[in-house]
Amino acid sequence: MNGHRSFSSVPPHTKLEMPALSPTMEQGNLGAWKKKEGDHIAAGEVLAEVETDKATLDWEAVEEGYLAKILVPAGTKDLKIGTPLAIVVDDQSDVAAFSDYVEQGSASEPSPPSTPAPAAAAPEAKPAGSFPTFTPLSFPALSPTMSQGNIVSWAKKEGDAVAPGDVLCTVETDKSVLDWEAQEEGFIAKLLAPDGAKDIPIGATVAVIVDDESSIPAFASFTAADALPTSTPATSAPATSEPAPEPSPVAAAPVTPAPLAAAAPQIKQAAPGTRVIASPYAKKLAAEAGVGISGLMGSGPGGRIVAGDVAELIASGKGAVPTDAAAALGMPGFVDIPHTQIRRITAKRLVESKQTVPHYYLTVECRIDELMRIRKDLNERLAKDGVKLSLNDFVIKAAALALKKVPGMNSSWHSEFIREYNSVDMTVAVQTPAGLMVPVVRSADKKGLQQISADVKELAAKAREGKLRPEEFSGGTFTISNLGMYGVRQFCAIINPPQAGILAVGAGHKKVVEGPGGTFGEVNVMMCTVSCDHRVVDGAMGAQWLQAFQGYVEEPLSMML
Repeated sequence: MNGHRSFSSVPPHTKLEMPALSPTMEQGNLGAWKKKEGDHIAAGEVLAEVETDKATLDWEAVEEGYLAKILVPAGTKDLKIGTPLAIVVDDQSDVAAFSDYVEQGSASEPSPPSTPAPAAAAPEAKPAGSFPTFTPLSFPALSPTMSQGNIVSWAKKEGDAVAPGDVLCTVETDKSVLDWEAQEEGFIAKLLAPDGAKDIPIGATVAVIVDDESSIPAFASFTAADALPTSTPATSAPATSEPAPEPSPVAAAPVTPAPLAAAAPQIKQAAPGTRVIASPYAKKLAAEAGVGISGLMGSGPGGRIVAGDVAELIASGKGAVPTDAAAALGMPGFVDIPHTQIRRITAKRLVESKQTVPHYYLTVECRIDELMRIRKDLNERLAKDGVKLSLNDFVIKAAALALKKVPGMNSSWHSEFIREYNSVDMTVAVQTPAGLMVPVVRSADKKGLQQISADVKELAAKAREGKLRPEEFSGGTFTISNLGMYGVRQFCAIINPPQAGILAVGAGHKKVVEGPGGTFGEVNVMMCTVSCDHRVVDGAMGAQWLQAFQGYVEEPLSMML
């Protein structure tokens, strides 16, 4: 049930942890709880709503029991996968034992303290702070229900350079065998899990990357323990607060940081001119809180700023911009709108696309008079069934058939090969209140216009309601973005990686053209621009695909052949 059994001073129980409800989900927001403490739970019943990076989904129970304790309230945001959310027991009589239960800041029960071993008996370990700056790679959640997985084989070895999109290794999930792709560039300094490693929990540190290739030899003796953040030695006086830990390389799952103490923590300052080295999550927290970290000395390895350092900075009140600062400076007022999970992930991926994918653009003007005539005739025939075909339905069909004719466009880039897909799964961009969603029309080349129309309407409605299932918005091979309904005549769209192309469709409009014998007349035209990944699609191939697409649009009966 997305958790694990625990045994301690309280009765045996199962901790329910934040699930991975989409293949790309790293964290999520907890919506409304559908069960309250003391309620009976049966397999398949909805426990709570979870906002992922794609949609708001129901989190369903997989085992029965009784909800003994809710550990995280509704509305809590940015919960990492694996964070304990609730406790379930088998026996209803055990519920009362958890009335005062407080999570101890670990995904597993704390073990009783043991007598410290003499210093001389402790194994010698190189302090993490003595290693050059590094970034730990945490084991990813590559399926919605994955809680652990196996490393089949590494595609990269120690010392290799990695770039965004490169395959790091092959991972066996609970569903299939998938490639784990790099999100950032650097060099593999150390592999901490060998080929064939099994039952690795999500979030465990399995490798280390560095920015500077010359730093690699320093990690020859690096171990998983060295990936843990360094801690300040204890003193006789209790600390007022402590940094929230970074994701651990051990089996324990990440947890919600403990509340900060009331006393303001002491903030260590870095030397002037020191390069800012911070974890991506720490940078994200600082940006959301509006605090600067350029002068902050981090508690991580090599002075790296981690999430706990930013939490302390926020608690101290230093570096935060007062909410009335704009008014004090006579600046116009403003409203800060919190990012949705969809907006955050969309922003991240589109920036990565523009920075890492070499885009080029091809535009063609399609005459659509014949298409409009056939569409009108078909809609008159289908009116009795309540069906109305849109111009976009024809565009989807034409694009899908063109992809079958020029299969090189129906491909994606990988570090060692180009993957050409057998199925044409058309992604359709849909604007929703939460942000841009991209549901997928499967096997669009094999479907008729009526079925494509029905699929698009159903998927678009689900997208706007936030009810898309993971399989309905992942795995597309090509994307169509249509802004014609807004009167936009022409635009260029950003490629949705790992796809190799996206078609931007403009509004149909009239144009005067010269006809036979020097006569002039009006025709209806539509501007279409395809964005191509030059690593996969050369200019000639892109032009061939666009020519095939134009042919289907201008002679729509050819789509029936």
